[in-house]
Amino acid sequence: MKLLHIDSSILGDHSASRQLTALVANTWKASQPGVEVTYRDLAQDALGHFSAASLQGTGSEAELNAAALAEFLAADALVIGAPMYNFTIPTQLKAWIDRICVAGKTFRYTENGPEGLCGGKKVVLVSTAGGLHANQASGAAHIDYLKLLLGFLGITDVSVVTAEGLAYGDEARGKAMADAQASIEGQFSAA
Repeated sequence: MKLLHIDSSILGDHSASRQLTALVANTWKASQPGVEVTYRDLAQDALGHFSAASLQGTGSEAELNAAALAEFLAADALVIGAPMYNFTIPTQLKAWIDRICVAGKTFRYTENGPEGLCGGKKVVLVSTAGGLHANQASGAAHIDYLKLLLGFLGITDVSVVTAEGLAYGDEARGKAMADAQASIEGQFSAA
């Protein structure tokens, strides 16, 4: 199985989402021998904002687009770190999404409407936030958006690991991280 591990936090070693995505990837590998992991750090190796050049895929943009799309298409499963910045996903993650949403490759339009072409993939979204946003209107442009997008691509096997309230003090942060770690371990012990 091929696992694509995506990190998008700008906080490096101080990132809660990076800690949790690493735990997901390591736990996945331990529970299923033979897992091949491809890692992409969208903050360190940024794709850049979507532009006319990236849309047209000319020059170096064509290579970046092709590499991101190939990694995504080759993956059987993904773990995506999605910290919340200003009520939405990081722009680095959005730039990656813009590279993998390609008509005719990951979705297509038919006379019956859009059809996702990427069914069969499993995705674990790692959601982190300083505040509390799950199942709130303030979370609509975050995990709700990612689920909508993945569904558009045909991906319906999506689970979410959440660590929220991380800015509410050491005790709240510790509990949120412990709960997220237990959620990860629970997902893979049942597998």
